[in-house]
Amino acid sequence: MDNMEEKYCKKMTQRPEDERKKLINRLNRIEGQIRGIRGMLESDAYCADILTQSAAASAALSAFNRELITNHIKSCVARDLREGKDEVIDELAATLQKLMK
Repeated sequence: MDNMEEKYCKKMTQRPEDERKKLINRLNRIEGQIRGIRGMLESDAYCADILTQSAAASAALSAFNRELITNHIKSCVARDLREGKDEVIDELAATLQKLMK
C-alpha cells in the first residue's frame, strides 16, 4: 500500500478494469481542464471566460461523482446489504451528505 492509500483508504474496492479505465479517463479530462484554467489565469484571460471553464470543470467532477456513487451503490452497498452489514446505510448517508455540501 502506498502512502496515499494508507492516508485515505480504510477499505478497498476491486473494480472491473473497464470501470476503472472509464473513471480514470474522466479524471484525466478533468485534470486537463484544470491545467487549462491555470493556463488561462497565467495568460491573464478574461475573468468570465475563466469562470465559464471553471464551471465546466466543476460539472465534469460532479458527473464523475455521480458515476462513482452509482457504481458504489450497485456494487459495494448492495453486497454489504446482502451480507447483513446494515452499517453501510449510515456510511452511504454520510457520503451523500458530503457530496451535497
